[in-house]
Amino acid sequence: MRRVRVREIAHARSGDKGKDAMVSLIPYDGRHYGWIAEQITPARVKAHCTGLVLGEVIRHDLPALGAFNFVLKDSLGGGVTRTLALDVHGKALSCLLLDMDMEVPE
Repeated sequence: MRRVRVREIAHARSGDKGKDAMVSLIPYDGRHYGWIAEQITPARVKAHCTGLVLGEVIRHDLPALGAFNFVLKDSLGGGVTRTLALDVHGKALSCLLLDMDMEVPE
């Protein structure tokens, strides 16, 4: 096994709904879906985003689309119209997920 950054095997998109951010993680290759499912858990995402995600992290697995959607509860400082944060839409959260490391076969 070797360690890689998630960005090496997947890309991400993000969006916002009120005070919650959503980040979709989409593997470049369908064969990598299982590796992400196994290693990029809600608990691990929550720990990786300590101090930024104040609520729970919910993962929706979308195997027919070959993607995952993470809902990061209470992560936008009250929402776009209420926050003083510079990243009001949570776009940087997708980069943060892509910066996580994981193991893949050689």
